[in-house]
Amino acid sequence: MTKPARAACVIGWPAKQSRSPRLHGYWIRKYGIDGDYRIEEQPPEAFAAFLRDLEAHGYVGANVTMPHKDAAFALSQPDDRARAVGAANTLWLERGALKSTNTDVEGFVAALDESAPGWDRRGRAAIVLGAGGAGRAIAYGLLDRGLRTVHVVNRTLAKAEEIRARFGSGIEPATWDDLPQLMREASLLANATSLGMVGKDARRIDLSALPDDAVVADAVSVPLVTPLLDAALRRGLTTSNGLGMLLHQAVRGFELWFGVRPRVTEELRRLIAADIPPR
Repeated sequence: MTKPARAACVIGWPAKQSRSPRLHGYWIRKYGIDGDYRIEEQPPEAFAAFLRDLEAHGYVGANVTMPHKDAAFALSQPDDRARAVGAANTLWLERGALKSTNTDVEGFVAALDESAPGWDRRGRAAIVLGAGGAGRAIAYGLLDRGLRTVHVVNRTLAKAEEIRARFGSGIEPATWDDLPQLMREASLLANATSLGMVGKDARRIDLSALPDDAVVADAVSVPLVTPLLDAALRRGLTTSNGLGMLLHQAVRGFELWFGVRPRVTEELRRLIAADIPPR
C-alpha cells in the first residue's frame, strides 16, 4: 500500500484570493513531493471546529490568514515567536498536538535582506505604520535584528502603546501627525497597514523628509507596486515589496509540513508576480 499524500491548506474568510496554493504547488512539483495544498474558506464561527478536526480533514498543517490569526494563536500551542507577537499564521500537527508559529517575522526580514542588503547597519531608527498583527510581527523582527528604536505609528496611540508594553522601551509609539518629523532620522519605513491594498485607501504619503539612503518596505503584496512604493521609487529610494515577504514567510511552513526546506528563486518570483496586478 502506498503512503497517503501529505496535504496542507490556507484557511481564511475569504481565502479564494490567496496565492499560497500556486506558491506551495510550485514547490511540491519542483521537489517531487507526494503532497497537496488547498484552500479552505471557513467563517469565524466554524474556525475552531475545523481546527479541532484538522487531521480528520486530511491535513498535516495549515496557513492562517485574515481574520483567523488571533484565534489560531489561542487554539494552538504557540512557539516563542508566536507568543512574542501574539498571533499565529502557520500551524502543524506534532504527535497529535496542534503547534503554531509566526513566519511573518522572518518573511519580512528575509525580504529586506534580499532587496536591501545592509539595511540593518545604518544605525538609525525604523518606522512601522500600523499596530495590528503584521505591525507587531515586523516590529518584533526589527528589534530581534538589533535595531534600537522602532517608531510604531498608528491612528490610535493606545494600540501602539500596547506594542511598547509587549516589546519594551525599543518601541516608540507615535501618531500619523508625528510622521514627517520621524522620517528625518529614519533608515527604514515599513507599511503594515492595508494602505495601498487593492480596494483600500490609496492615498499617498509624502516621503520627502526621508534620508536619501532610507529603505521603504511594504507588507502589501497586491498590487506589486503600491502607492507608497511608487512614491519611494520616484524618489530613487531602495524598496522591498510585499511579494518578497509572501514568498519568504512560506518557507518554514513548507518545511514543517513536507520535510523539505524550499528555496525562493527568481523563477518562483516571476510565476507568482504574473498573477498579481502590477499597480
